[in-house]
Amino acid sequence: MKASQDSHPVATMCRMLGVCSSGYYAWRKRERSARTRADEALTAKIRAMYDGSKQTYGAPRIHKEMTEEGVRISRKRVARLMKKSGLVGVSRRRGFCTTRRDREARPAPDLVSRQFTASRPDQLWVADITYIPTWSGFLFLAVVMDVFSRRIVGWAMANHLRTELVLDALNMALWQRRPDDVIHHSDQGCQYTSLAFGGRCRAAGVRPSMGSVGDCYDNAMAESFFATLECELLDRRRFATQAEARMAVFEFIEGWYNPHRRHSSLDYLSPIRYEKRWSEAAKEAA
Repeated sequence: MKASQDSHPVATMCRMLGVCSSGYYAWRKRERSARTRADEALTAKIRAMYDGSKQTYGAPRIHKEMTEEGVRISRKRVARLMKKSGLVGVSRRRGFCTTRRDREARPAPDLVSRQFTASRPDQLWVADITYIPTWSGFLFLAVVMDVFSRRIVGWAMANHLRTELVLDALNMALWQRRPDDVIHHSDQGCQYTSLAFGGRCRAAGVRPSMGSVGDCYDNAMAESFFATLECELLDRRRFATQAEARMAVFEFIEGWYNPHRRHSSLDYLSPIRYEKRWSEAAKEAA
């Protein structure tokens, strides 16, 4: 009624709605309730956190952010205020085949048997490849993830799917982490079964492991990261050049995902913060 009173008389609108004019004017003069004022303040804070997450967080991660800042609020209230304000987390896209099996190559044994758990960093890595569309052709991204913290410890990008792509990702992981007897688990794609990749693993003391063919559960952890990348970056942007895509992926992995993005399986900590907490606890126990 307030928004329409410039074009329609208040008395007419009250008559049509079956309310009295005096009640409407009394409502206009009434102060907003404490609950309403609190909701407005919380909504402003939620919106700031939502924008800080690059507009990707849903209610669970926003709720964790607020509780860490000392704000007492239920997850249901966060969800209600986000819905009222039109703030929605992102969702995921369908996949694309990037690794093909070389039937002549001999795969490494499966050293994991679907037990994707680790008690410390650099005990078990998983690796895979995805694609990034640009207006000037596909780019391909190879990653190496630490199972313990879900941290991307190695990654590389190229406009081809040759073995050099996965070697570059592995070399970055080795340079950054310098592991001792780590397991490197992947699918049976020809890049991972190549002689060059196997030789590099032997030289670095890395134990290669490969899952069974056509088993979606054998590399679900790496696929989960790709799904996050896709729904939070690739589905929301279009890249005119491959250089633009490279910079965006770099900023996502090194500027957002590893240091800041909260992970539900890590007690809603980021990978780097989770590793830091483990390191501090290990020092105290020593």
